[in-house]
Amino acid sequence: EASVRYYLEHGRNLRATIRALGFPHTYATLKVWIKALAPGQFRVIEKSDNQIRYDRGKVMAAIGDYLRADDKPVRKIAEEHGVSRGSIYGWKTKLGIGGYHGSMKRQEEPIPQGIEELRAENERLREETKRLREVEERLRKDVYWLQMQKDILEKAGELIKKEEGVSLAALTNREKATLVDALRTQYKVADLIKAIGVARSTYFAQERAIKAGDKYAELRVRIRQAFEACGRCYGYRRIHEALKRAGQTVSEKVVRRIMRQESLRVPSAKRPKKFSSYVGEVSPAVPNLLRRDFHADRPNQKWLSDISEFSLPAGKVYLSPVIDCFDGMPVAWTIGTSPSAELANSMLDQAIGTLKGGERPVVHTDRGGHYRWPGWIERMQAAGLTRSMSRKGCSPDNSACEGFFGRIKNEMFYGRNWKGWSLTAFSRHLDQYLHWFQEERIKLSLGGMSPMDYRRKLGFIPS
Repeated sequence: EASVRYYLEHGRNLRATIRALGFPHTYATLKVWIKALAPGQFRVIEKSDNQIRYDRGKVMAAIGDYLRADDKPVRKIAEEHGVSRGSIYGWKTKLGIGGYHGSMKRQEEPIPQGIEELRAENERLREETKRLREVEERLRKDVYWLQMQKDILEKAGELIKKEEGVSLAALTNREKATLVDALRTQYKVADLIKAIGVARSTYFAQERAIKAGDKYAELRVRIRQAFEACGRCYGYRRIHEALKRAGQTVSEKVVRRIMRQESLRVPSAKRPKKFSSYVGEVSPAVPNLLRRDFHADRPNQKWLSDISEFSLPAGKVYLSPVIDCFDGMPVAWTIGTSPSAELANSMLDQAIGTLKGGERPVVHTDRGGHYRWPGWIERMQAAGLTRSMSRKGCSPDNSACEGFFGRIKNEMFYGRNWKGWSLTAFSRHLDQYLHWFQEERIKLSLGGMSPMDYRRKLGFIPS
């Protein structure tokens, strides 16, 4: 009876009645009690009826109380006025008071002054944070690449015996692949390939070749030995010829490729200004009998001579040779520290001493003073030799002799560090080289033989 009475007095709301009395009954039980104790008093509202189920006055009073009480819960206001919370929210919406959010939230607070400035500042800080993160990411990548390049150069010096600072472009593909393999545990392979400058396909081709083994391992050793044996002065053609003479059959292209891979290169350097012995027209000049025809059918038909200078930190050394046009062999030579007339005259005496009976070669020189002084002229006349001279300042007229000087300087002088060498020690070294040039140096135009071997083969010198 209390439940039914409360229901009738407080707006006939099943939910509010159950909540107010606090008994655990269902809507259906309460509905049965109402129909039994108060027939005809149970209010049924059609779902299509948009009117609020409670008295409008009570609802309006509840809404007013709700708007005035900031901290009072809506549930308590609804119980005091005998209406439901839904009635309050529904009429607020119909009357345009605030908005219904499906919850017990009050009307939104008015936007404080300066909120737009705060929002703008927040956006600016967000953009600044984004920019700083991008800068941090770029710096991280830069540090990554710089560290990788440093490690590459250090590893090149460690594995390939290259000095730090070497150009990566100068490395062979095999050396580049070796570098990638050595650093692939620290960096991505794709990044290493890009930094070292090797194509992806090339790297993997080298990888396959390395795994398959080096079929030229023994040949590499022989080529290095041959290169050192000749004083590091042979190119790939003469190294190939040396291997062939030793019984090693191999393609010339293979020798060239291996020498390139092993960095076996003849040293070279900037050439100094050519020494000139011209001192003026001190005696009548003689005609140019050779006219740039440096071919000879047999030894001791045409000789060439000149003086060349070797500039060392300790001083200067001068070489005065006689070159035979037949095979390019130095017949005789003198070495000294001064380009004096004695240097040229003593060389001529040695050369004349190698002649056999009836041999009277033409001796061609430039117009240097050594070949126009009385001492030289007297020796030439006494031996019955014929003088020939180039035109003034025309080095091509004696190009075969100039070529001889160029070869020996490229092979044994340029590109080497002569610091600490005395003039005596260098003169001895140069003399040894010239003897080696006679006896052992391979000359391709002579069929891969040295000048002495060539003469022995033709019978000009006893075997």
